[in-house]
Amino acid sequence: MHVISRKRLCEFWERERDAEQALKAWFHEAEKAWWRNSAELKKQYGSASIVNAERVVFNICGNKYRLVVRINYAGRTVFIRFVGTHRQYDRIDVETI
Repeated sequence: MHVISRKRLCEFWERERDAEQALKAWFHEAEKAWWRNSAELKKQYGSASIVNAERVVFNICGNKYRLVVRINYAGRTVFIRFVGTHRQYDRIDVETI
């Protein structure tokens, strides 16, 4: 998958240093993935929350942080929509961010 954009992840882990390794690992796994649908993604990430056909929420650092992405499965593209703490996550609308 093509992940857009790593820069958002980097900006976050510069503020939250303990998230760096987990986000780097997620990024590399996502780049190597070839998910055709949310069911295939769920096989790899059982704890991910499927919001709808395009939105997925990943738990990062043992659920300390949240990563929200929009996925275009046909185009093999993952768009980073949000990465933040639970407190920040609670203030967003995961379906529209």
